[in-house]
Amino acid sequence: MADVSELEAQQATARSFEDGPRWRGINHLALVTNDMDATVRFYHGVLGMRIVATIGTGAFKHYFFDIGAQNTIAFFQWTGVDIGEYEKPAGIPPTFPTQFDHLSFNLPDEKALEAMRDRLTEFGCEVTEVVDHEIMRSIYFTDPNGIALEASWWVVDATGRPTDFGDRELFSDLDPVAAVRELQDKGELEWTPSTRLVGEDGGAGVDPA
Repeated sequence: MADVSELEAQQATARSFEDGPRWRGINHLALVTNDMDATVRFYHGVLGMRIVATIGTGAFKHYFFDIGAQNTIAFFQWTGVDIGEYEKPAGIPPTFPTQFDHLSFNLPDEKALEAMRDRLTEFGCEVTEVVDHEIMRSIYFTDPNGIALEASWWVVDATGRPTDFGDRELFSDLDPVAAVRELQDKGELEWTPSTRLVGEDGGAGVDPA
């Protein structure tokens, strides 16, 4: 049975978390691809992760897929840039330098975002000013491992509504990949990619957990 001092410590810890940041999962996990069209076909078509937003500029495309309320996985593809091949079985240490693009944690509103920025500053962590992406607002910082991190909140919640490809606020890429055009025009994908396991035995003998 815990003594009085242990119970007081537990209660103090609980209070500190009650007053802490109100995290709401992952706003978006940003990965990279050489083929956004195949990526849409796989994540939307095969995995059933609904495409909910697209950003397109002359320099890059950035697409978002729903993985739960206000939570998305996202991909970058840079125009004219080949990022090379990337294959690594789960749970196996890489033999080459590697880093995914960035990880964005979800917060509920602007007040929470400002509070997180103040908290990072108070703890001596460098952090950007709030960046307005129109459909979301964000701050950027880095963990001790050098991993690029972001905290964001959805100004326009792309996941909490039916998909509307005519909504230029969310689907702002005016030259989307063929998969998105198929969904926009026909409401379904014409084809989806097949995939294979990576590794000599397909990773059958490896527990990635």
